[in-house]
Amino acid sequence: MSFLNEMLPETAEAYGQMRNSIFKDSFLDIKTKELIAIASSVLMRCQFCVDAHAQRAITAGATKEEIAEAISVAMFVAAGSQIGWTNVYGENIYDKIFKKDEKEDDKEDDCGCCCKD
Repeated sequence: MSFLNEMLPETAEAYGQMRNSIFKDSFLDIKTKELIAIASSVLMRCQFCVDAHAQRAITAGATKEEIAEAISVAMFVAAGSQIGWTNVYGENIYDKIFKKDEKEDDKEDDCGCCCKD
């Protein structure tokens, strides 16, 4: 964050305050928050974040198995999102693709002349 500290010190300070307000024992303990942060970091593909939050999670008492399980949850969400996004527009995108293919197949069969029964 040295770049932000140098270029936008007020923004860097606000980011630090946000971090401090979140990563403290509250409704969720710090270990749980760090495990959530690891899973989120995996989904955001931020290797630095994964490393930092994994170390903080270990410091907060997380085991390697708990970290691995948090990562597996992120993997599950990532895999499921690839299926779920296909229904965003009220129609399964794969159905749309295959309908398009069927229309193209029909065009190939229909030569436009009178020989078709």
